[in-house]
Amino acid sequence: MKTWIDSLRREHHLPREIYHQLLTCQDADTIAYLHHQAREVALNQFGNKIYIRGLIEISNCCRNDCYYCGIRKSNINVTRYRLSKEQILDCCREGYELGFKTFVMQGGEDRAQSVDWLVDVISEIRRLYQDCAITLSLGEMQRNDYERLYQAGANRYLLRHETYDEEHYAKLHPGEMTANYRQQCLRWLKEIGFQTGTGIMVGSPFQTIDNILDDIQFIEELQPQMIGLGPFIPHHDTPFAQHQAGSIETTLKLLSIFRLMFPSILLPSTTALASLGLDGRLRGILAGANVVMPNLSPKDTRKNYELYNNKASLGAEAAEGLKLLNQQLSTIGYEISMERGDYKK
Repeated sequence: MKTWIDSLRREHHLPREIYHQLLTCQDADTIAYLHHQAREVALNQFGNKIYIRGLIEISNCCRNDCYYCGIRKSNINVTRYRLSKEQILDCCREGYELGFKTFVMQGGEDRAQSVDWLVDVISEIRRLYQDCAITLSLGEMQRNDYERLYQAGANRYLLRHETYDEEHYAKLHPGEMTANYRQQCLRWLKEIGFQTGTGIMVGSPFQTIDNILDDIQFIEELQPQMIGLGPFIPHHDTPFAQHQAGSIETTLKLLSIFRLMFPSILLPSTTALASLGLDGRLRGILAGANVVMPNLSPKDTRKNYELYNNKASLGAEAAEGLKLLNQQLSTIGYEISMERGDYKK
């Protein structure tokens, strides 16, 4: 298997059956070798710098009813909120003073925060912080809506496709949502000029190894600039409340595989990893990740943006915890970078 890992590092591609063997491999020495190779590639590309993004969760209202999500529209136990333009600008101001050069606006598909409203907010952020990148993660829209957001000044868009397989997608989402439309949105985003990110939930309900192999193939064809993936974590107010959480080990393998496939990709060590294990975020970095996204949202709303149980949003996961995050990174030989960290092929 080490020969195949070397081939992946060199050629950035493996046969489907070899990806299968890697994902199911239990040999500790082989897995450590996979992570080591990915870590070397990341170090060669970025040095020991970890880019930080300031996460602003702008709304937990959503028109969708995805079966795995804690803010699904049918969950009556959520205390709903929407940030105002002024609150978002306050978050940006705080983040800029802390040194952030990327703001990530994430939220449910909340049509009360219309495209017109988003254009106004994004335009103001762009006017005030011309040296910063603006990333959006606001779900599915029409192509012309994405074009307007891009023209207003947004640079990046993260839209995880979740699963490529239509049947699997239908088991996770209500009937009005389709895998085909999600994938079409991603193609539009790339065509428009966004630095585009996709990704999956590892260990989502009904997921098979073949599903993950299909995801790898789709991502290889899409050629995104960002990949966001983390283990599935259940939420107590969803149909999948009793489903087992996804595997940290499989998530780490996929991080390493994608780093070797795409040496210069922007690859976060996600909050979901940090939520499942105290050392999850650091293990993600040691597997090849190069981005972390501390939470810049108002402290009183963070607990209400609960996509899954026990989401980490304090300490090193919070913007105000940058010193602690830097201390943690230093224990494995890394440090925070305050650069924008744009994708460079």
